Amino acid sequence: MVFSSIVSSPRGTLSPQQALKLANVYLGSAFTVDDTDLALVLCHDTEMSLTQARKAVRRAEDQYVINEIATTYVHLSSLLDRQGRRNEAKASYKKAGKLG
Repeated sequence: MVFSSIVSSPRGTLSPQQALKLANVYLGSAFTVDDTDLALVLCHDTEMSLTQARKAVRRAEDQYVINEIATTYVHLSSLLDRQGRRNEAKASYKKAGKLG
């Protein structure tokens, strides 16, 4: 039995606020997990949700959400740096800077 087909994901239809909230759920879990590999998977999921939020917010032009996305990128950068992923941390920080 394939479980991935039981429930379809509405990820593509999330609002910028919902995608940002999902990113923060992933990031919060990544900060608390003891397993480095799991933390990196959660960081990747955070990045995917932030990318989705960033694309969606361009259409909405919601400055508050844009600022919150930038803040989340900074927190992601911090976690990646702690994990020894300096290049990824720098890339995340640059994305935050582009958003303001």
